[in-house]
Amino acid sequence: MEGLKFLIVFVVLALASSFASASDPSPLQDFCVAIKETDGVFVNGKFCKDPQQVTEKDFFFSGLNVPRDTSSPVGSNVTAVNVAQIPGLNTLGISLARIDFAPYGGLNPPHTHPRATEILVVVEGTLYVGFVTSNLANGDNRLITKVLNPGDAFVFPVGLIHFQLNVGKTNAVALASLSSQNPGVITIANAVFGADPPINPNVLTKAFHVDKKVVDYLQKQFWTDNNN
Repeated sequence: MEGLKFLIVFVVLALASSFASASDPSPLQDFCVAIKETDGVFVNGKFCKDPQQVTEKDFFFSGLNVPRDTSSPVGSNVTAVNVAQIPGLNTLGISLARIDFAPYGGLNPPHTHPRATEILVVVEGTLYVGFVTSNLANGDNRLITKVLNPGDAFVFPVGLIHFQLNVGKTNAVALASLSSQNPGVITIANAVFGADPPINPNVLTKAFHVDKKVVDYLQKQFWTDNNN
C-alpha cells in the first residue's frame, strides 16, 4: 500500500511537470549527463559526459520512500533530488524533493526558490501551506494559504516566499516537483541573520523596526547555526 501511494504521487508530479514550462534552457540533445567541472572553469549548468559513457546510474536515485530524521530545530528534513544527486537531470529543467515533518509543528520555514516553481503533493499528514505575493498595486503583500490533506496538491510560484507547517498530531510527508535541475533555496531567516559576513546591524534594526539587541541575538543565533 505504501509503495502504491508513492507511485500515484510520482505519476501526478510527472504529469504536472509535463505541462509546465521549465525555467531552465531547453536541451539541444537527448540528454547532457553532468560531470564535475575541471580546471576552475564553470558554465551555466554542468559539462556533459560523453554519451557513449552514460549508464542507467546517471538517471537513477533510490530512497525517497525512507523516512528522514526530523529532530532538527525546525522539525523538518528536506531530501533534495536535483542534478547533484541525478546527473542525468542536467538541462532537463526538473527536480524533486521529499519533505518530512515532525508532529505538532514541524516546519519547512519561509524560503524561496529563485529559479523554480514548485508543486507539492501531501503523501501523509496535514499541512498548512502558503506563499506571499510580491508587492501589489496598493503596496501590500498578500498571504495565500491552504490546509492540505493526503492527495492534495499546491503550487508555489517561482521566487515567492513560501512555507509548510505540520498542523497534525502525526508525522507528515510531502513530495515536491520543481521546474529546474537546480532550483536553489534561500531560507529567509538564515539568509538575513546568518549571512557571512554578517549584515550591518544598522541595516536590520531599521528594516525590521527592532532594537539592536534583538538583531544581535538573532545574528548570533543564526550565524552560529549556519557556520557550524
